Amino acid sequence: MQLTENLTWRYATKKFDPSRKISPGDLDKLREAIRLSATSYGLQLYKAFIISEPGIRKKLLPASWNQSQVTDASHLIVLCYYTEANAGHVDEYIRLRAEIQDVAVEDLKGYGDFVTQKLLEKPLHEQKEWNARQTYLVLGHLLTACAELRIDACPMEGFDPEAYDQILGLSAMGLSASVAVTIGYRSPEDSSQYQKKVRKHPKDLFVEL
Repeated sequence: MQLTENLTWRYATKKFDPSRKISPGDLDKLREAIRLSATSYGLQLYKAFIISEPGIRKKLLPASWNQSQVTDASHLIVLCYYTEANAGHVDEYIRLRAEIQDVAVEDLKGYGDFVTQKLLEKPLHEQKEWNARQTYLVLGHLLTACAELRIDACPMEGFDPEAYDQILGLSAMGLSASVAVTIGYRSPEDSSQYQKKVRKHPKDLFVEL
């Protein structure tokens, strides 16, 4: 399987080649992979900030534990979640689904009411945690798409979310940073690429019932 080969090829790239940039065509493919990601109820309660502007990334560097890939990679993607899930998000989804699937909004009311009830019964702190987990579904799609395109990536939790929120103005949009991903092309100087991938043996990982 080509997919297996590509997933074996990928690793968390620590040192990028600053001179190599992702083509607009490949960047469009990554956007589509993010857009097509699975999410709970299909609500897509996330936004992806795709940052190429050097000035913004330089501001984010100290809040990223000064990890050089933030400024050296071709792009920095910040996956953000809505800090509150509300009826408005469900209504927006129902309208979009009705438009795309050519059905009446009224025909989807029962589903919309069910989803709204499930969301609003969660305390706010549970909503935040649930919404944040959605970004990790997106992360999986993004990393796989990068591997398929032979684009290097490094998922990063090593940053200050509050500082990211402030620098990017996320709070005013009802968002908060969850996970960051640097994407681009590995530097020949990144020694990690020459190491064998370490993963558990299948017998130690899978339980067949």
